[in-house]
Amino acid sequence: MKAVAIRNAAVALGLFDGVHLGHRAVLAAAAEQKNNGLKPCAFTFPPESTAKKGAAGYIYGNTEKNYIIENECAIERIYSPPFAELCGMDGETFAREILCGEMGAAFVCCGSDFRFGTQASCGLAELAGFGSRYGFTVKAVDDVYCSGKRVSSTEIRSLIESGDIAGANRFLGAPYIIMNEVSHGAALGRTIGFPTANQVFGTGQLVPKYGVYASQVTIDGICYSSMTNIGIKPTVEYGGAPLAETYIHGFSGDIYGRNIKTQLLRFIRPERRFSSVEELRKQIAADVSAAVGSEN
Repeated sequence: MKAVAIRNAAVALGLFDGVHLGHRAVLAAAAEQKNNGLKPCAFTFPPESTAKKGAAGYIYGNTEKNYIIENECAIERIYSPPFAELCGMDGETFAREILCGEMGAAFVCCGSDFRFGTQASCGLAELAGFGSRYGFTVKAVDDVYCSGKRVSSTEIRSLIESGDIAGANRFLGAPYIIMNEVSHGAALGRTIGFPTANQVFGTGQLVPKYGVYASQVTIDGICYSSMTNIGIKPTVEYGGAPLAETYIHGFSGDIYGRNIKTQLLRFIRPERRFSSVEELRKQIAADVSAAVGSEN
C-alpha cells in the first residue's frame, strides 16, 4: 500500500448498497468536512463482489451506486476494491494501510453498526482506538428514521420486492434508478408502435416486482416521461434474465450501448401473459396512458 504524506481526506465508510437516507447521512458527514479543507471520500466495496449465493440481492449495481455517491452526495473520490482483496485483512492493518496509507484520512465517519476487519471483528470502539493511534478523528452517525421505521437496506428490499416503489423511494431519499447499458432486444415493441430501451439487471441484483411502472428517463440532461415494464416478457417466451423495458414518450434516437438513467416512480400493475400480441399492444397503450398521460 502506498504511504500518504498529507492527511487531507474525510472518509465515509459503508457498503452503501442502496445509498439510502441512512447512507446519505454518513456521506453527508464526510462532505461537510470540505468546509474544513478536507476532500470528501468514500470507502466501499463493489456490490457484485459482496453478493453471496442464496442471499438477498444487492439493491444497486456499481454504476448506480457510484453515480449517486458522486453526483448526489458530493463525494469526490470513491475507493472501491473487490471484497476478496481485503476480506482477510485485520482491523488495525485496514486502519493503517487503507484509511491512512491509501486514503490519507484525517476524518472518518460511519454508521453506529459499521463492522470491519477479519470476520467483521471490529466496530466503532476499535475504529476510535485506531484513530487515536494513527491520527484521524472518528464520528459515528446516528440511524435515520422514516415513517417511524429505521431506514435499512433490508426494509427497502422488502418494499422493492413487493412493488411498493413509492415507499422504497421515501427510504432511498430519491427515486429508484436503473442505469444499466441499453441493449438490443427482439424489437417487438418497435413493430407494434412502442419501441423500448432494454436494460438487463445484473447477476445477483435484486429485481423489483415484475410489472409495469410509471417512470422517468434522463438522456443528455433532458427528462422524459416514460413507462417501464420489469420482468421476463411471458407473452413472447423471452427466456432471458429479468430486464426493464422502457417506452420513452417523446424521444427518438439511437441509445444502444449507453447507460441512461431510468427512475421508477409508481407501480401500475403486475406483469401477466396475454393471449396474443394484439392484446399485448392494447394493454401497452393503456399502460402508457396511465404512466405518462392521456395525450398518448
